[in-house]
Amino acid sequence: MRLRRSEACRTFRRPTHALIGVSLALALGLADVIAPVRAATSPLTFTDVTQKAGIAFVHENGAEGAHWYPELFGGGVVVLDVDGDHWPDLLFVNGKPWTPASAHAHHALYRNNHDGTFSDITAGSGFDTLAAYALGATVGDYDNDGRDDVFVTTVDGGRLLRNTGNGRFVDVTARAGIAPTGFAVSAAWLDYDRDGLLDLFVGNYVQWSPAIEAQVRCTQDGVRGYCGPDAYKATAPTLYRNLGNGTFKDVTASAGLSGQSDKAMGVAVLDYNGDGWPDLFVGSDRVPAKLYRNDGHGHFVDEAVPAGVAVSENGASRANMGVDAADYDRSGRPHIVVGNFVNEMLGLYHNEDGAVFRDVAPRSEIARASLLSVTWATFFLDADLDGFLDILAVNGGTDESQGRDARARMSQPPLLLRNRGNGLFENITSQLGLDKKYYKTKSIVRNKQSDALRLWNAAKKLRRSAFRTSCRRMIFFHQKP
Repeated sequence: MRLRRSEACRTFRRPTHALIGVSLALALGLADVIAPVRAATSPLTFTDVTQKAGIAFVHENGAEGAHWYPELFGGGVVVLDVDGDHWPDLLFVNGKPWTPASAHAHHALYRNNHDGTFSDITAGSGFDTLAAYALGATVGDYDNDGRDDVFVTTVDGGRLLRNTGNGRFVDVTARAGIAPTGFAVSAAWLDYDRDGLLDLFVGNYVQWSPAIEAQVRCTQDGVRGYCGPDAYKATAPTLYRNLGNGTFKDVTASAGLSGQSDKAMGVAVLDYNGDGWPDLFVGSDRVPAKLYRNDGHGHFVDEAVPAGVAVSENGASRANMGVDAADYDRSGRPHIVVGNFVNEMLGLYHNEDGAVFRDVAPRSEIARASLLSVTWATFFLDADLDGFLDILAVNGGTDESQGRDARARMSQPPLLLRNRGNGLFENITSQLGLDKKYYKTKSIVRNKQSDALRLWNAAKKLRRSAFRTSCRRMIFFHQKP
């Protein structure tokens, strides 16, 4: 069983019971790909190397003025090893025009050239013929053949692509028993029953279809805009058990996950109580988050309320748009960071004792720095290589955020919060220059070449960011040695 870091999750590796990945949308780190390791005492400096690296991907969300909800969510990028050479390659998944339904989607697969550059190998890869409106992806070797396979989240449930070698992927969705489940935003591979085979959790977002969208209309000051999550009904996630013969079985109901009360945006796989079984934190949009404890018998029990992670400290459901879990204070327990909407701030749930969490963000620099941000993705990383995990939050506003607070902006900088090693974090974004010119977006839905999404190099990590615009140019940053 082999797992890779993905847009959707930190994955749980059974042999060590160690947490090695989490989250649902993107920032990409290429420090170990195109730069030597920097000494921990060196200043953090980043340089745009997009063109030099050969990345020319442009994201398209199909927006033509109808304000269909999926257009807000952006695409995804995942790091994987396509050819088994132990060098990280890149897969970008894309949206596409809504009409006609058979319209082509311009996904892109890049192979690492081992010299700081990438080659586009999309043609003939199988991704060139994948006609799916995609939102993200997660990577794992589900058939234990030593090659990285990919599950792509889409507006109609998802696609499973098996790596057959030689840079070729085959869509085995139907053959594997993966059924359309609706608007899937996040997903995670995990071995929930510890049988040595990767199972698949799909975080479905809301009940959505073009027919449903036609019945929903939202305006702000008389101007039509995108609706928020409250306009759509909640749904249930899907859990697929790997049967070991290339097929999966839907075990959502028997696992206790079939309640239609989720609007899943992000999922983190973690062993929060230290019992050796992978648990799930599911961040849901404007409905209570879930902390599913794995009871070791194929069943999950929601412990979010008694654990203190279901809602904010004032009892409100937050956006929960991006999540991650890791041991940032060396306590031996995984803690949870959650990205939220404007005036909700980041949540940083400290794992007190393997049963109860405490949100330590509200009375800290984290709250002050993130109060007006709309955080689509957040994750832990050691940006300065001092041995303590820092926090990166990737942000971008929407119509709704501007309507809620006049101080909110469509264009929002990312946040880099440095771990001071004493349980506290400091905002060092301005020291890096990232607060001045990045994440600019235009509100014109037909803008085809805006600088709406920049992927920022942050040391071996991968997450997603999304903004309301039609296309986005991907830009990479190289961390100077």
